[in-house]
Amino acid sequence: MNSKKLSAELQKLVEARHSDPFSILGRQDDKKGVLVRAFLPHAEEVTIAEGGHRLERIEGTALFEWRGKSSDLPARYRFIWRDDQRREHIGHDPYCYPPQLPDFDLHLFGQGKHWHAHRLLGARVHECEGVAGVLFSVWAPSAERASVVGDFNRWDGRAHPMRVHGNGVWELFIPDLPTGIVYKYEIRGKDGSIQLKADPYGRRFELRPKTASIVEPPSTFAWSDTLWLDKRAAFDWQHEPMSIYEVHLGSWQRGPEGELLNYRELAPMLVDHALRLGFTHIELMPVTEHPYDKSWGYQTTGYYAPTSRFGTPDDFRWFVDHCHRNGIGVILDWVPAHFPKDAHGLGRFDGTALYEHEDPRLGEHLDWSTLIFNFGRYEVKNFLISSALFWLEEFHIDGLRVDAVASMLYLDYSRNEGEWIPNRHGGRENLEAIEFMRELNEVTHSQVPGALIMAEESTSWPQVTRPTYLGGLGFDLKWNMGWMNDTLRYMEKNPIYRQYHQGELSFSMLYAFTENFLLPFSHDEVAHGKHSMLYKMPGDEWQRFANLRLLYVYMFTHPGKKLLFMGSEFAQGREWDSTAVLDWYVRDYAPHQGVETLVRDLNVIYRSERALHHWDFDGSGFQWIDCHDAQNSVLTYLRQSDDEFVAVGLNFTPTPRGDYRIGVPAAGRYREIVNSDAGVYGGSGMGNGARELIAEERPWMGQPYSLVITLPPLGGIVLKTIPPTVIQATTTAAALVSTETAED
Repeated sequence: MNSKKLSAELQKLVEARHSDPFSILGRQDDKKGVLVRAFLPHAEEVTIAEGGHRLERIEGTALFEWRGKSSDLPARYRFIWRDDQRREHIGHDPYCYPPQLPDFDLHLFGQGKHWHAHRLLGARVHECEGVAGVLFSVWAPSAERASVVGDFNRWDGRAHPMRVHGNGVWELFIPDLPTGIVYKYEIRGKDGSIQLKADPYGRRFELRPKTASIVEPPSTFAWSDTLWLDKRAAFDWQHEPMSIYEVHLGSWQRGPEGELLNYRELAPMLVDHALRLGFTHIELMPVTEHPYDKSWGYQTTGYYAPTSRFGTPDDFRWFVDHCHRNGIGVILDWVPAHFPKDAHGLGRFDGTALYEHEDPRLGEHLDWSTLIFNFGRYEVKNFLISSALFWLEEFHIDGLRVDAVASMLYLDYSRNEGEWIPNRHGGRENLEAIEFMRELNEVTHSQVPGALIMAEESTSWPQVTRPTYLGGLGFDLKWNMGWMNDTLRYMEKNPIYRQYHQGELSFSMLYAFTENFLLPFSHDEVAHGKHSMLYKMPGDEWQRFANLRLLYVYMFTHPGKKLLFMGSEFAQGREWDSTAVLDWYVRDYAPHQGVETLVRDLNVIYRSERALHHWDFDGSGFQWIDCHDAQNSVLTYLRQSDDEFVAVGLNFTPTPRGDYRIGVPAAGRYREIVNSDAGVYGGSGMGNGARELIAEERPWMGQPYSLVITLPPLGGIVLKTIPPTVIQATTTAAALVSTETAED
């Protein structure tokens, strides 16, 4: 390299514009021997520790040089330098180390096939030739220069510029750097713009409002959930009960001064509550790192980091492990549909639209003021799929609820004519997003057996939960938003008008088995002015509670897995506020206690009665007794599994229905196993009580037998046949009593 060229190159380095600092810095061997060059912006004196060779400053710059014999200098050496505050430092020169990232891994990442990209990119504890430090790597293909900055170098982007590989991945191994330090990447775009960016693959972040990434050491957490994971891998979830308790950690419970609790403090309380009420799973609203509390976690900036609001990554591991050791699964709300515009986040990461689309008609959600991932870009798709696997593998998460799937499927989602760009066939389907979701489901299912991927999808898109090889999207479960909307719209009506809207309830059975549905009463239904579940219900206070209890009986007996948002289990009256703790105090009052007790008992029968869960996704598990009694606003139906069944009767008016005849498929004696109007739940106590109901051989409603029952006001009941062994025991006992009476 001639002096003129070298001068130009050095000037680029001094101006922090150089994309290949290793060509200038570090050890440079040539015919004259060896040249060592260092760029240390805050240094006053620099010496090579091995041999005591003093470097000379190039006048007017922070460049220092030493020239000597190759034999006088080891391949890896240390600098001793004194800074402008007269502090002395010693450390290995980062620029005397070769590239550390394997070519094959870089190739896989460029092809979008590196399913564990978090093991390639980000900040990782690393050792090279016996020297420990941190290896930083970041994807920024359009950057002119990328540097690692932090407290350790005074946030000076000139101090630690990175080397770039052909696919736009930058890397730098900084020896002697400890874990726990905060850092960002300083990215200089080709237009000269300079941005400070958090690490897209960062494992931990500062507590908001700070936004820097933190170098996280490899976890030494000792998991104790092996039995759970083994059982999960063989879990026949389609035929087993799933009742999910959805939780926002920040408002579920707090400390005495209103402070957020640690994951380790929350877990025992949350698990105890879920177990007592009979839930099988907890679903966490996003705990991926996010800058703004009121986004509820749905504007994610840290796709590989549990939010530091509640503790460290190992604290979160303890949370999941505690759940598993107590038989509770953990589902994570995961947001691949969009990301926020925060300056430290993914937006225009390298000065260009890297993770998003350049055209706002493809790259921006106007409703949410967020950016849309470019699912057609291999490295972006790889970033997201790797994130999904990271949570499933590193934190033993049992499933992901994929947020806002509809917004990914449709190019015209929430857009007017002219505000969107058709696909290559002229249609509105986002072909790249569809391919991403199929690949997401294929990869996660192959890599993590037993993990469930659930779609929050609000349209009639076909085959969301059907295998990809059949043309489906490959999800395990789909939120049944149609059922939820129709049901709540019906329940909000004054009972006097419900007779005209019976179809809003019966309609769900026309499509109930076209997908693997989950029935959600989620956070979205109790926020933004929609009122709490209790105050959606019409009527006076007694009727509100009765309606809600009736609704829950309907939910737990309808085909589909179940999800209930926190606070709804005890009928909180106040609409959910993410900044305030749930109104736990209302559980001191009988009506709220009644609802909570009913939810517990519904979970018990849902889990214990095979008829209520075995055929959740198969039409053979459901049969109408009568869906046409609109005049009385009554629904009756059977839930069944093989030779087991229960009969359900729902009365959606405050008028009791005495001597109400329903058809049943079998002779025998029946008893009431749930009655939402029972006194223990806060009801009037009307119903069939403990008395046996005997089926008559009188065909009714297409069934060979029938029962005469009492349907309580705004009440739901579940009837079950008494097993023959119980009948025989009862008959024998009665015979003994008769004999003894006769002898007397």
